[in-house]
This record gives sequence, structure tokens and C-alpha cells, in this order.
Amino acid sequence: MANPIQNVITSLHVLVYRASSGRIGARMVGLGVLLLTTTGSKSGQPRTTPLGYVRDAEAYVLVASNGGSDRHPAWYFNLQKHPRARIQVGGETFEVSAETLHGSERERVWASVLEQGPGYAKRTAREIPLVRLTRG
Repeated sequence: MANPIQNVITSLHVLVYRASSGRIGARMVGLGVLLLTTTGSKSGQPRTTPLGYVRDAEAYVLVASNGGSDRHPAWYFNLQKHPRARIQVGGETFEVSAETLHGSERERVWASVLEQGPGYAKRTAREIPLVRLTRG
């Protein structure tokens, strides 16, 4: 079940980020922050979440760490069912396609993730999914 306090914090972050065109709320723990709007896997309703990201060439990579939880975050399940989404990076909003990385490609990007966000290292026993978002 979702934490009501976390829900309020997330809603405020989204509101401030959007109102400031990403000038406020655009960095978190040393990483850039984007707003990811997915389609709910069960509800079919739009769901917006502020998330840290790393760049991989022209793509944005999200780390489905869920704060080190042993469970994947809801946004990850949403993207599994509906891989088309929308992101806002700063003042720009655009459509993206999501794909979960596997094998050697995941390992290559994981090394970059740990370089840019070392806090992701060894926070859970599960393999943390990496999701590449590309325009279009």
C-alpha cells in the first residue's frame, strides 16, 4: 500500500516542477530529475512520478530501485503494460518509448548508473531493472 505522506510529497514535487518548468525540483541526490507520466497498469489513468535519471547518448535511463525495496516500483509495472509514456525534462515535454535493458547492454549502462549515482549499489537482493526511454 502507498504511503500517504510520500504521495503528498510526490504530488508537491510534480506541482512545483511543472509550475517552474523544471527550474525547481530538477536535481535529486546529484541526479537530474524528470517527470514520467505513465498509464496505470490496472486503472488506465495517467500517473506522474518524479524520477532521477542518467543519460545514455540521446536516451534517458530510469533505475527501478524503488528506494532499495525488494519490490519493483508501480511506474515500472505501468511501463511493462504500456511502454508508451510522456516525460518532462525541464520545460520540455515529449513522448517516449520504454524498454527494459538486459544482458550486456544492461551491464554497460549499470556501470554508468553507478558512476553517476553510486547510491544505487547493493540496496536490494533483486536485480534492479534499468529502463531506457527514447523519443518517439
